[in-house]
Amino acid sequence: MFDGRNRGTNRRYAAQIDERMNQKILDQLAAKYPIQALTERELRFDLHPVTTDPQPRRVRAWVRFGAIASQIEGDAVAWTPRAVQVKFLLDGKDQRVWVWASAVDRVE
Repeated sequence: MFDGRNRGTNRRYAAQIDERMNQKILDQLAAKYPIQALTERELRFDLHPVTTDPQPRRVRAWVRFGAIASQIEGDAVAWTPRAVQVKFLLDGKDQRVWVWASAVDRVE
C-alpha cells in the first residue's frame, strides 16, 4: 500500500551525500575556471594588519571561480578588518583564498 512517503531518499546519509555532491561541483568549477582572490592592492596589508588564529574558525564563504560565485565551507585562518583568508579543500588539496569579510559567515 502506498502511504505517500518518499521511499527513494536516504535520510540517514543525506548530509554526507549532499556534501560529496557539493565537493564534486566545486572541483569541476575549479577545473574550468581560476579562483578569483583579492589582490595585494585590494588587501592593503600596509594599512590593515593581518591577524592569524591558531584555532581557525569554521565558515561559509562566497568564492568566485571566473565569473561564477560559489559558497564553500572552510576555515578562517587569517583576517584583516576588511578581508578573510579562507582555507578549504579543493580536488583533495588545501587551498587558501582571500575574500571580502562581508562574503564570510561563521558556521555555528
